Amino acid sequence: MGKVEVPALQGVSRIIKEGEMLAIMGPSGSGKSTLMNIIGCLDVPTSGRYSLAGEEVGRLGDDRLAEIRNRKIGFVFQTYNLLHRLTALGNVELPLLYGNGHNGRRRALEALERVGLGHRAHHRPAELSGGEQQRVGIARALVKNPSILLADEPTGNLDSRSSYEIIAILQRLNQKEGLTVIIVTHEADIDEQVREPRQATSVGAAKEQGR
Repeated sequence: MGKVEVPALQGVSRIIKEGEMLAIMGPSGSGKSTLMNIIGCLDVPTSGRYSLAGEEVGRLGDDRLAEIRNRKIGFVFQTYNLLHRLTALGNVELPLLYGNGHNGRRRALEALERVGLGHRAHHRPAELSGGEQQRVGIARALVKNPSILLADEPTGNLDSRSSYEIIAILQRLNQKEGLTVIIVTHEADIDEQVREPRQATSVGAAKEQGR
C-alpha cells in the first residue's frame, strides 16, 4: 500500500486433504479473504508456497489458473451474486455458457436437485427466500462438478434456521459425495457444526509468508 507493506498472512501452514471439510475462522481483517483467494487460485502468494494437487500455484500463469478455477473449484458467496432477471435454473446454467455447455439445462436441473431445489427451478431470485437463494448459489458452484467447494461466509445473510440448513447441505456434499469443503467464517456456531475430516489422500498444502 504505497510504501507501506501490509502482511496479510504470516506463518500460515496447513495441509488440506481430499474429502476434508473445515472452517477457516477469524475476525474481520485477519486475512481470511486473502487466504481464500489464494486457495481458490484468484491470487498467488508473494512468498511462501501453495501447492494444489501437486502443482505449485505461485508458478502458474493466468491461463492455467483460470483453467484450475474453471474445472476444480466452485465458489459460494455471502451475497449470492444471482442475476435477478434469470430464473434459478438460468443462474445455475450460466457458468456452462462460458465453457462446455453440452446438456447444460439438464446439468443445471440436476445441480438444483442436489440442493433440494428442483421444484423451484423456474422461480426468479426475488421469489425465493434468502436460504433458497443461497441454495441456488451452491447449485451454481456444483454444476461443473468441482472437486473443491470454497464458501465465503455462506450464512452471513441468513437467519439461524437457514444457516443450519445450508451447513447441513455442505456437510452432506462432503460426507456423501466426497467433496472437499472449505468454509470461511467468523461465526463460532458454524465452526461447531463442521465435523472432523474423513480419511483421504492429500489434495493441497498451503504455506504463506506475507503479502
